[in-house]
Amino acid sequence: MTSVLVVDDDQTVRETLADYFETLGYVVRAAGTATAGRQAAAEHAPDVVLVDLRLPDASGLTLLEALRADDPELGVIVLTGHADVPTAVRAMQQGALDFLEKPVDLEALGVAVSRAAELVGLRREVSVLRARRGDESGPIPDAGASGPSLERLIELAARNDDVPVLVVGETGTGKGFVARRIHERSPRAAQPFVEVNGASLSATFLESELFGHERGAFTDAKQAKRGLFEVAGRGTLFLDEIGEVVTEVQPKLLKVLEERTFRRLGGTSELRSDARVVTATNQPLAQRVQEGRFRADLYYRLQVLTLALPPLRERRDELETLARAFAPAGSRLGRAALRTIERYDWPGNVRELKNTLWRAALLAEGGEIEPRHLSLPERAGSAAPAPVTLADAERVAITEALAATGGNRVHAAQRLGIARSTLLEKIKRLGIT
Repeated sequence: MTSVLVVDDDQTVRETLADYFETLGYVVRAAGTATAGRQAAAEHAPDVVLVDLRLPDASGLTLLEALRADDPELGVIVLTGHADVPTAVRAMQQGALDFLEKPVDLEALGVAVSRAAELVGLRREVSVLRARRGDESGPIPDAGASGPSLERLIELAARNDDVPVLVVGETGTGKGFVARRIHERSPRAAQPFVEVNGASLSATFLESELFGHERGAFTDAKQAKRGLFEVAGRGTLFLDEIGEVVTEVQPKLLKVLEERTFRRLGGTSELRSDARVVTATNQPLAQRVQEGRFRADLYYRLQVLTLALPPLRERRDELETLARAFAPAGSRLGRAALRTIERYDWPGNVRELKNTLWRAALLAEGGEIEPRHLSLPERAGSAAPAPVTLADAERVAITEALAATGGNRVHAAQRLGIARSTLLEKIKRLGIT
């Protein structure tokens, strides 16, 4: 059964809250001071603690910090009769799940406690999975990211499809792939998966892209447009590069996460969003919060469940399996090529590995892939790759240009800066299909 600890110096408040939550089926304990509250939390390990901001022997924020230090998964909700924005922000920064003003509405508090209990259960399950990580080994080739422990976290995120997920990792570690996998394994799999990059758009256009706009909302708004929150419906909205989202849009994202409602740009009607939000970043968001470039309250809403994707240089024991999985069908990886792959640092991570193997298979022309086909820079302790011929370089450049233009030879020639007739001649001479 879910247990709640009430820490408040007002006996009437303690009794009222205890009676209310007991009728809802919770196990309730109470304390009148910060010292007694911390002792009760240590003895009974509650799931959720309701903390009054003003206690006779310490500040509620001091108690919050101590409780979270004792149990990082604990859910704490701060109650106060003297609410102010800076204090609320401090409480959220210290890990409070909610900040409610007295006199508190019991129904609203009940919803907050229920939500907090669900998140605490999720946090504790994640902690168990992470604790087991040391006992698990072996890669999952098609995940492009980690091993079974990550797969279990993906399953956990998929199953709890109302919880925001933050995927963190260096560029190329497979964050978009993981976001899509979470969606495909969730109850929302039959609904749309919608993706948008938060770094590529200005404030106005990002707001229009996410929330839509009404006709005349800005100069080029010739007609009304649905935003991606509407397009996603009950599916998943994947917001990549969340750390780069402009500050003007961040409050609107927070509103959607908290209230499930938004307005189109230039609109007055409140629209509801039922989409699940998954975000990703290669930026240290906590640092950006300290710099004032990212809202603290939004950060704490997004990182309820965080999946960290390790870079390839930290997973050298998996490189052979991943390389064989990512190599194009029909290609053969020689032992020397595998040794070169295992010695390289892969700063571009999974994306660089995939592209390197694809290019190497083209250069090998159906034969065994050798170190010279990989064209990797020399690294300390590794052998220098064999020189690449001019024909090899031309073949790679032309193939990549054709791939980038969908096979359109006119556009590929323009991209390469050569005449179309020259491109056709080289395609024929090099045997490119």
